[in-house]
Amino acid sequence: MKKTLLRAIHFIALLIAFVSCKDHCQETNTYRGTESVLISLNELRNSVKALPAQDLVNPGKIYVKDNYLFINEIKKGFHVIDNSNPASPKAIAFIQVLGNIDIAVQDNILYADSYTDFVAFDISNPAAIKEVSRVNEVFTYGVADGISWSYNANNQTIYDYKWKWYSTTQEVSCDPSYYPIAYYNSWSLYSSLSSSSSTGSAAKGAGVGGSTARFTIANNHLYAVTQDEMKLFSLANPEKPTKDASIKLGFGIETIFPYKNKLFLGTTTGMQIWNNENPSNPTFLSRLDHVRACDPVVVEDDIAYVTLRSVNNFSRCGAAVANQLDVINVSNPATPVLLKSYPMDSPYGLGIDNKKLFICEGKGGLKTFNATNSMDIKQIQHFTDMNTYDVIPLNGTLMLIGKDGLYQYDYKDANNLKLLSKILVKREN
Repeated sequence: MKKTLLRAIHFIALLIAFVSCKDHCQETNTYRGTESVLISLNELRNSVKALPAQDLVNPGKIYVKDNYLFINEIKKGFHVIDNSNPASPKAIAFIQVLGNIDIAVQDNILYADSYTDFVAFDISNPAAIKEVSRVNEVFTYGVADGISWSYNANNQTIYDYKWKWYSTTQEVSCDPSYYPIAYYNSWSLYSSLSSSSSTGSAAKGAGVGGSTARFTIANNHLYAVTQDEMKLFSLANPEKPTKDASIKLGFGIETIFPYKNKLFLGTTTGMQIWNNENPSNPTFLSRLDHVRACDPVVVEDDIAYVTLRSVNNFSRCGAAVANQLDVINVSNPATPVLLKSYPMDSPYGLGIDNKKLFICEGKGGLKTFNATNSMDIKQIQHFTDMNTYDVIPLNGTLMLIGKDGLYQYDYKDANNLKLLSKILVKREN
């Protein structure tokens, strides 16, 4: 009887322990969300600082001027790199500019956005860059790194967000058959970064940028596209640019690319072509529609190359299933003709130089192509060990930017790209 009682007590103790475990198991879930940020105009305009060289952390767009490479650090400013020897690039400074995404350079003046403002910098001494003027309150909203910001003129405040990691802890069943719930924040499902580049027909004295740059320079004017407008700035006095006009474009504008006396705009629903013979008053010529998708464009020898990338339901680019390269004849810009579409995996930026075509595939790396025959574009190489979104091919050197950092290749032999150098990002803790 005593043994039976002891067994019963032991069983009850085990049962209590099991129930206790089941009641007190905990699970921690980590997810990326956003945290609101408010910035006053006073804080914005006092943010500009010339700092020592910094690590790449969250690189954005790239721009090349002579022997210097400028790399945007998303919403924080831009890195200045001496690229005289692409095999050994040297970071020489970081210019802090809150809200900076886009850059363009003509002669010794660099132009940058700073949230709502448009700022001019003297870069004649790249080791001592300084602000020389700004045009106040010209941009009212924008998107970068998957996050939208807006400017409220009434209280002169910028409303923005920043990415932040959150953790939640909850009690769960200790039953091994239990499957944890996955938590996420919808903002984390998409990113706005897609870039492309080509030498195009850069203005005299201007540098070279990606065609998803929203800034481009032509005919002594700078053109800046927002999601629905083209804003024109006169560079007649380079140190003191003035805002000329704004042209309504329709919603979904992503990129601007100059070619000859035309401006090619990539949008989420198609490619637009504008006549720029009168640089102070571009006029609409045509558009070629496509399914809704992210859409950078570059042009060479009257052939436009457009990558379409499907994303997801939360993206500004829409949810279309389209991962492809469109090749378009623009010899008659009033009537562009789609020649052929090529399947891709998840194309981001692209660049073209003398029929050498380079396409970024995001997590899928970099692909190179022979585009001599538009109707039979052939893949040459595929580099899979990087996460890419922007390239600039220029004078035999391919400059590639991605989430991993900056890579540079020698592409003089288009069949065998050779890695020259790389500057990897340093992740924030």
